[in-house]
Amino acid sequence: MQSNYWLPELFNDLMNVGLAATKPCTTAPAINVIETDAAYIVEVAAPGLKKEEFFVNINDEGNLVIKMEQSEASKHDTEKMHYLRREFSYTKYEHTLILPDDVEKDQIGAKVSEGILTVTLPKVEAAKVKVARNIEIS
Repeated sequence: MQSNYWLPELFNDLMNVGLAATKPCTTAPAINVIETDAAYIVEVAAPGLKKEEFFVNINDEGNLVIKMEQSEASKHDTEKMHYLRREFSYTKYEHTLILPDDVEKDQIGAKVSEGILTVTLPKVEAAKVKVARNIEIS
């Protein structure tokens, strides 16, 4: 391989590495779970992901499943530039949360804003117990 004077030697070494190269380290996105009087709120950090790259559902066991999948394989070659090395980026993440009994599963909502997926899990409205009542005499 011809060495280019403007490329650092480290870059050239990386270009010559075979399949034994170490892959970049990946981590799971950060998750916050917040409880209010009316709901539980799950926040998942996902900067750069679009609404279409999220999948949120309730599985057969009644658990909340959050999936994210991003594939970045766009081509940016032009007449003036071409890739010397290109590593495709692919991210797939899935997390299952066991829901508490007091979640109103039919009312769960989700939105994406500023790189954060927010899933709102409304609580079942507790029936208010009345203390005062008339007792019928039989």
